[in-house]
Amino acid sequence: MWGNGAGDWAPDGTGPGTLSNLTVLGFELRDDSPSLTNDGRPKRWVVVAPPGAATGLLLAQADGDAQHAAVGNQFAGRVGLFLRVDDFEGTRQRMVAADVQFVGNPRREPYGDVVVFVDPWGNRWDLLGPQDG
Repeated sequence: MWGNGAGDWAPDGTGPGTLSNLTVLGFELRDDSPSLTNDGRPKRWVVVAPPGAATGLLLAQADGDAQHAAVGNQFAGRVGLFLRVDDFEGTRQRMVAADVQFVGNPRREPYGDVVVFVDPWGNRWDLLGPQDG
């Protein structure tokens, strides 16, 4: 599965998900700072984003049974995250080489080439190519 950064952080605190996995998507680490939970326990503030993006993703470690149960199912089995890239096929091939799990085959839509992939935590993403025309 995607990478081997065993010392890196995983949102569920266990398993294969690591920060190094996000480099397969071309993401960069924007922030990795110590912080505190609302009740004063230590945590990390970790933000990743595609290069040049104005918006990033805050990776929050699950805390408690309800949050652990939701890891990978935040979108109830549907695609909930979208990654638009300039080089659809090149990005897809890098992801294939990194053993990223794809759901179905790439297809052409009016909004660009698209294929669904699953991240190490079970979330479904659309990989999107440039929009035609």
